[in-house]
Amino acid sequence: MSQYQRLLLIADPGMRQSPALQRAVALVEACGGSLHIAAISGPFATLWLLDKSTEAQVREDFLRQQQAHLKAEVDRLSAKGIAVTSEAVWTDTPIEEILRHIHHAQADLIIKDTRHEPILQRAFITPLDWRLLRECPVPLHFVSAAEHPLPRRIVAAVDLSQAENRVSDMNERILAAASELALQCNAELHLLHVYEQSPAYLAYAAAPVSWTPEFLEELTSLMHTTFDQFAEQHAVPPQRRHVVQGSPIRVISDFATREHMDAVVMGTLDRKGLEKVLGSTTEQTLYQIPSSILVIRPV
Repeated sequence: MSQYQRLLLIADPGMRQSPALQRAVALVEACGGSLHIAAISGPFATLWLLDKSTEAQVREDFLRQQQAHLKAEVDRLSAKGIAVTSEAVWTDTPIEEILRHIHHAQADLIIKDTRHEPILQRAFITPLDWRLLRECPVPLHFVSAAEHPLPRRIVAAVDLSQAENRVSDMNERILAAASELALQCNAELHLLHVYEQSPAYLAYAAAPVSWTPEFLEELTSLMHTTFDQFAEQHAVPPQRRHVVQGSPIRVISDFATREHMDAVVMGTLDRKGLEKVLGSTTEQTLYQIPSSILVIRPV
């Protein structure tokens, strides 16, 4: 049985047959289980200019249109044998409403659209997306494109440069989630580790050691050995192991694009201070990857 049995799609009210919907349907068909589609929206920026009666009419029209669209979608999917339900919600507090849906539905995977802007070569991440990244208690799948609704190539992006227990635990969870998804989708599983040795990074990670070429070569060799041991433990074949030097955000994005990855599996950890303000690698990578990211949180 798949680890994902209760999928919750946070539908974009302005998108029809969106990449996230296509991915959600493909996963339900492949993994079994059920799908709940929630179209959650609230007052737009200029709604306050309207009088109360007009505002109420706008809300009623929106809900009526969304309910009609969702009913048609549910009928279409039900005819294919998919267990699907839907709901249209108007709320002033979308993040709280989504969290309530997750709890009520006991969802084990959340799927949501992000909009990729081809001209800017980046995704458009909303404040709601950022809130979900930090507050969603279950795996979160952001989809901005789905060339293959059911993923064919999946990469687990791990960080083996830190020995902290919480980072090691997260690496295990990332690879376990990626392996399970690849198994259910009959997809190729790849493993990626990115390490940084730029002068700026080494200065930031300053320690009472001499960063000589010999020391860096030894450090790189040790990193490759650690990576290969990790890959061996999890039966990842050599041809699907990738160790790349560079900035994690740029490398992960470039790798996913160049290697035609349908999904990148990454982790996010609770952070404090400046790191929280600037955002984690996962949060920043969301802007760059033109396909999809599956975000895994700590237990």
